[in-house]
Amino acid sequence: MPVTHVLPWIAGLALAAAILLMARGALPAAWRGWVPPAVLAAGFLGFSIVAASIEGPLGFWPEHTRNLWGNQIWFDLLLAAGCCWALLLPRMRRAGMQPWPWLVLILCTGSIGLLLTFARLLHLEGRQDAGGPPG
Repeated sequence: MPVTHVLPWIAGLALAAAILLMARGALPAAWRGWVPPAVLAAGFLGFSIVAASIEGPLGFWPEHTRNLWGNQIWFDLLLAAGCCWALLLPRMRRAGMQPWPWLVLILCTGSIGLLLTFARLLHLEGRQDAGGPPG
């Protein structure tokens, strides 16, 4: 079985396990804070570099325009990114983050930018909770 058939199952099962742990309040302490989203962003960036080097930097676009399922996946990604941005923006402003550079990063890199934005936000909120200065 090709690796491209196995990786989506592994990712889906890992996400399901993480969601169940979060829902039960049983997320290990090491999985809280800014480090997990930063590590996920780095890992996904590495995977994306490999994909772009093999398939080309715009290799994702033909997949989104190939058929209705490709369109559906593109719309789903846009809706998810929009929801994440809407949820993060008020917290970013409270933490003293300038939203525009982060929005540009998200528009250029998708989930990588969202994960990095979330990691930075969690880092700043952690500093504020510890009595440190915002931003």
